[in-house]
Amino acid sequence: MADATAAIAKEQNEALTEAWAQALMLACRLTVDLPLPGFKVADVLRLQKNTIINSHWGLGTDAPMLVNGKLIASGEFEAVGDHLAIRVTEVM
Repeated sequence: MADATAAIAKEQNEALTEAWAQALMLACRLTVDLPLPGFKVADVLRLQKNTIINSHWGLGTDAPMLVNGKLIASGEFEAVGDHLAIRVTEVM
């Protein structure tokens, strides 16, 4: 009986692994949302290349990270060379 249960569990695990293998290559959209209270349509219309926006976002404050609109993690912004990066601090 134990051997049959183990065999069934192994088959289910292999099927699950195969299903995940197919899903791992699916494209998704990762976004980092930064709330900007008081930001207006007029502010959007003034945006140009190299515009700097004061976000009042505190250093060390976690920013929400979303995949296809669903919260999956949060992270902190940091400078890496000439690039702005986000370090994942929590996975939901």
